[in-house]
Amino acid sequence: MPFAFRLEATSGGARAGTVVTDHGEVATPVFMPVGTQGAVKGTTAEAVWDTGARILLGNAYHLYLRPGVDLIERAGGLHRFMAWRGAILTDSGGYQVFSLASLRRVTRSGVKFRSHLDGSLHEFTPESVMDAQARIGADILMSFDTFGGIPCPRSDAEHSVELTTEWARRGRAVNGARFNRAGYEQVVFGIVQGAEYPDLRARSLAEIAELDFPGYAIGGLSVGEGKEATWDIAEQVATGLPADRPRYLMGMGTPRDLVEGVARGVDMFDCVLPTRNARNGTVFTRAGKVALRNAVHAGDLSPLDPECGCPTCRTHTRAYLRHLFMAGEMLGPMLATQHNLHFYADTMRAARAAIVDDEFESWRRAFVAGQSRVDETDDEANEPTRRRTS
Repeated sequence: MPFAFRLEATSGGARAGTVVTDHGEVATPVFMPVGTQGAVKGTTAEAVWDTGARILLGNAYHLYLRPGVDLIERAGGLHRFMAWRGAILTDSGGYQVFSLASLRRVTRSGVKFRSHLDGSLHEFTPESVMDAQARIGADILMSFDTFGGIPCPRSDAEHSVELTTEWARRGRAVNGARFNRAGYEQVVFGIVQGAEYPDLRARSLAEIAELDFPGYAIGGLSVGEGKEATWDIAEQVATGLPADRPRYLMGMGTPRDLVEGVARGVDMFDCVLPTRNARNGTVFTRAGKVALRNAVHAGDLSPLDPECGCPTCRTHTRAYLRHLFMAGEMLGPMLATQHNLHFYADTMRAARAAIVDDEFESWRRAFVAGQSRVDETDDEANEPTRRRTS
């Protein structure tokens, strides 16, 4: 079945639709669990599927270094290698160009970098990155991009826009924007850059949209800038993108971040927060965040979230979950991960239902009010959320 996006309902700026891939349909808005190295940390592919997730994210940079593209290809592609039944989107490694600054050198040709694992020297070009993602077997491949964070000197942001456009053209020329190298259709998404400069964002949007990709991403956000800047830029770009293509905001965020992104017309999200925070003992609930290590939970025999139907909440109490974390039992992070992924998926399902009923704004206000609790252990505060290690 050809890749497609069906826009099915709107409510204000929020959109409900369906992304169609050869590995199944994905209802939007959607949160994609992050499986950086072919695994969502702390859980199994089958458990991720049971949350209702039908697409997850892998990372070409990490998979290229370990276990290597050759092995994944010989195994029949990443779907078979990790036993995942749904669709897969692979990040191109552009974030690593930003985050591993001490280990890389950017040129017009591409990026030369040293592995963070063993120091070995490698080079990524737009062509080699497209080839690697195609061989990995992703349904959706991200263009190779570069950005300089926020705040960013204007000259650096201009250079980022120029390279991102040039690399998108070169990467697209390898296989086209739609192709079949793995026995099913694979497509490429373009990425809009431009840092905090509205005119550069508009320029990047126009140049990337001209290449007629099947979908588009908003890149270079959630790298330390304030939330208001994030939403201003996200809304500017999302509303300027073609309405008949999926819009993906890379590396966001908290449950409230996702809802605010949906309000601004974004369809797809990913972030490591639900899995990373779970491993640290922090879970998300309809009444806000809960730090399971806090002593207040030591004798609490109530469920983690009474309104949640996930296996963790149906079966275990807050006291038991706290006990697991205090005792260093690995089951604690596993159960917390299971809950957080369910909560993120449930949040997107509820947002979709509100859009279909044209009641999104009232639902959004109620959801945000429920998330107002400030937790003592806010481990994403003052830290960029757009990481690629789940």
